[in-house]
Amino acid sequence: MNRRSVYMDNNATTQMAPEVWQAMVAAKDLYGNASSMHGFGRVAAHAVSKAREQVATLLDCAPEAIYFTSGATESNNMVFNIARTLIDEGSRRNRIVTTKIEHPATIETVKYLKGLGYKIDELSVDATGLVDLGEVKAAMGDDVLLVSVMTGNNETGTIQPVREISELAHGCGALMHTDATQAIGKIPVDFKGWHIDYLSLSAHKFYGPKGIGVLACAKGAPLFPLLHGGHQEGGYRPGTYNNQAIVGLGVAAELARRNLGDEQQRLWQMREALRKGLVAAIPDVVVNGNNEHCLPGTLNMSFPRAEGESILLYLDLEGIAVSTGSACATGSLKPSYVLLAGGLDVELAHGSIRFSLGRYNTMDDVTYVVEKLPPIIERIRMMSTRQQ
Repeated sequence: MNRRSVYMDNNATTQMAPEVWQAMVAAKDLYGNASSMHGFGRVAAHAVSKAREQVATLLDCAPEAIYFTSGATESNNMVFNIARTLIDEGSRRNRIVTTKIEHPATIETVKYLKGLGYKIDELSVDATGLVDLGEVKAAMGDDVLLVSVMTGNNETGTIQPVREISELAHGCGALMHTDATQAIGKIPVDFKGWHIDYLSLSAHKFYGPKGIGVLACAKGAPLFPLLHGGHQEGGYRPGTYNNQAIVGLGVAAELARRNLGDEQQRLWQMREALRKGLVAAIPDVVVNGNNEHCLPGTLNMSFPRAEGESILLYLDLEGIAVSTGSACATGSLKPSYVLLAGGLDVELAHGSIRFSLGRYNTMDDVTYVVEKLPPIIERIRMMSTRQQ
């Protein structure tokens, strides 16, 4: 008898959509260099151009705003490198404002730049992981060059008021960046309406291939290359085009746009069924994050007297894949810095589990988790020395 498998780690990465895979297989003959002038190159260039338009339509921006990168980590680094370059060139604005709950792609970049002496303020969040607009406003000034705040948190799912933060940033003349990687395909992301200068995303977070992403850059916003080489992407992101991956990204963007309404509703229904089922079946649980402003498929819970790693391993034995936090922080025994930033107790942060549902989950998956997890928590708590 085959063991059942339930994948609820979609914030780490998603299964590639069959439509994306089929499009990439069909694109296997697009081996021409999209920068070449011959027929093979022109066919490849046409496919790249189509994908650019598909991503631009999803974000509601001009195709010219789209720059293909290897993923959001590179895109985030490009943005901070732009700020660094402007400061190095003598900009009178020499301060960056971000938050304490950003993805490691930003957090580690900030640590690096602070070590080099750059001035960067990291704003705190409330107990639900929400940035305080009053604190953002107080942090603004005529020395602020860049404000960078993620759209939706990868661990708690808390959605930030990006449009309002963007207004505050522009109000003092600063540039605005958001890492929208976790929000794409889950909530409407409005590059133009939010007045964003820079936006980062990765295809593999919304059923596209790994190793491809985008930096969207508003017209007129400063842009400098992180890498140096050929003339691809106007010279701002050199390197031969990965035709197949770009085609896959384009199809994933098209699917995300087309399915957004239904998918947002379905994910939220499953997330809420999971939350209510676990709260009813397990005594003494804590739901982390903001239940009103939350990515629809993300549920973060803490189970006092039960360590997250133990829960994860027991669930894995039942064929259930979840996470104790960001996949990019896996391997660290430290409690989640995101949960600690919201004031959560260290023990509760150690006992947190992130369930991230996706397109291919079903209500049967939710029922299975609600059935399997309660006896696991009871067993771990029975073994806990604190229980004795």
